[in-house]
Amino acid sequence: MSFILLLAALMGWRLWPGRVAAFERARYYLTIWRAWAGQVVAQQAPDPATFPPAPPPVAGASYDVLVVGGQPEGVAAAISAARQGAKVLLVERRDGLGGLFTYGWLNFIDMNYGPKHELLTRGTFLDFYRQVGGSIFDVAEAKKVFLDMVERYPNLALSLNTAFKAPILEGNKLVGIRAVKDGQEMAFYAGRIIDATQDADVAAAAGVPYTVGAEDMGEKDRRQAVTLVFHLGGIDWAALEQAVKGGRIKDAKISDRAAWGFASIGAAYQPSTSRLRLRGLNIGRQNDGTILINALQIFGVDGLSEAAKTEAMELARKELPAITDFLRSRLPGFAGARLLGAAPELYVRETRHIKALYQLDLNDVLFNRYFPDAIALGSYPVDVQATSPQDTGYVYGRPEVYSIPFRSLVPQGVDNLLVVGRSAGYTHLAAGSARVVPIGMATGDAAGVAAAYSLQVNKNFRELAASSRDIKAIQDLLVKAGAYLKDYHIKNPLSDHWAFVGLQFVNRWGLIVAGYNNDWKLDDPVNQASFYYMTANALKRAAGRGDLVAARAAALEPYLERKPLTRGAAAFLLLTYLGEDTAALDPAAAVARAGAKGLLPLDKTGSDPQGIVTGAEAYYATEKLCALVAMENRREDK
Repeated sequence: MSFILLLAALMGWRLWPGRVAAFERARYYLTIWRAWAGQVVAQQAPDPATFPPAPPPVAGASYDVLVVGGQPEGVAAAISAARQGAKVLLVERRDGLGGLFTYGWLNFIDMNYGPKHELLTRGTFLDFYRQVGGSIFDVAEAKKVFLDMVERYPNLALSLNTAFKAPILEGNKLVGIRAVKDGQEMAFYAGRIIDATQDADVAAAAGVPYTVGAEDMGEKDRRQAVTLVFHLGGIDWAALEQAVKGGRIKDAKISDRAAWGFASIGAAYQPSTSRLRLRGLNIGRQNDGTILINALQIFGVDGLSEAAKTEAMELARKELPAITDFLRSRLPGFAGARLLGAAPELYVRETRHIKALYQLDLNDVLFNRYFPDAIALGSYPVDVQATSPQDTGYVYGRPEVYSIPFRSLVPQGVDNLLVVGRSAGYTHLAAGSARVVPIGMATGDAAGVAAAYSLQVNKNFRELAASSRDIKAIQDLLVKAGAYLKDYHIKNPLSDHWAFVGLQFVNRWGLIVAGYNNDWKLDDPVNQASFYYMTANALKRAAGRGDLVAARAAALEPYLERKPLTRGAAAFLLLTYLGEDTAALDPAAAVARAGAKGLLPLDKTGSDPQGIVTGAEAYYATEKLCALVAMENRREDK
């Protein structure tokens, strides 16, 4: 039946003027059909009715697995553990499930597809995707779907309006939590615990080390903008659709459920404060014909501070009437727009990143690494949203298919605990892709299976991570339950390039932006200013030597001019950072000196001091400079 519907949708794409809408429906049916042709969780799982019920969530109750946080990732983790027969408790501070989707009103799903448009994130996510009808959904319906999914399992107890307060530890072993429900404090215990809170609150409170935002790049106060999604009624969708399809709005696309783009519209809005910006619009329709808009960015918000979030919410809400007036005047179909409200919570993209047994890195993502302990796949672009009014965000590259290793869910320092979602063991830049909800739900599936399995074999998560046999058993259980794991054996065409180590270095530290086309500009000429900023930021981030950059700033001020970078000029800059006396050196001598120190790859590029430096040479030189400075730092420390 699904295949017939797929064909009908594809025919609609060819014959019907609304090609975008037809393609969207075709993609939905294709996703469902392909997954059905492989593995569907409902077909693989045993009948939930056969499981003995879990104890009710009363003070002192004990479970096999305790999941803290009713985010989509937590729902996946709880269901996955329950599907394995474990007695599970899911606790959530809100009055319902779905978190970011249902309280932050993020109703656009960031999908992850493989090279042949196959869905990479299946399991519990696929079940949800199927029930809400695709990648744009009604938030009230989604809230009900999540609840219905959880209530299928008698061995899965749910405690809403239950806020995590503190961990219960026996040494470094997490054995339970203290929580507050309806003003009453109570303790819950479990053999294994999964932290599915947005900010890894359980892990942090238990003593797991972590970084915040871009702290792992030496920029702790660098935070992605948060967003307040808002709700409008009175929209004439047909008029908007006609304008977009008729070409009146050049930078937008539209379907029957959503419209997106509109960057020129957002850029034309003048906010009341520089802390706000209207970017391009993501518009998702609800079942009642109203719309949700994800576009309003708020800068300088500490996502771990309730006071900061409250202030940001008030600031954004005050701006919404002006934004509504602006959209009425600029967008076809919005003449009768009415502001109906805003999401109960902010969309916070990033806070903590726990330190795990393995920290997923940007290079793992962009070069499509498949780990032996892979438990989830992803392919979403590395999309780091704007961190200040001075930038518009960066796409650091687009992977084909990469994997999440089990070790990235296992925190350092605390046993019996796994962490799933955007605060798992990812670097700031890797999280630009791995933070999206479908990948998080796939890690939730893996955590649930691993938690139940670890109890069966009586091993902790650290022991499982070290055992290839146990990892294989977990992977087999995951696939049996509907997950999708596959090593695509994607060859890295740059792995043998002489500058690849340098490329990995500048990638790791966010010094280049490859964009959607993965253009690392290895053969492109570099200008002086770009090289100056690349080396300066590398020294600050990778070597922690902001003092050195400041000390050499005056001497290197001529490099701020955007003119082609010659090899001789590059050599002078590199030697200046190392404290060399360059006054008596001519360009040729400077190049020879830099080459002798290993700073320039003269055997690959030649030694012509007037030759123009390319990206490859600049990346090589930047990595070598930081290595020499780090070596000098170690000598001084001794």
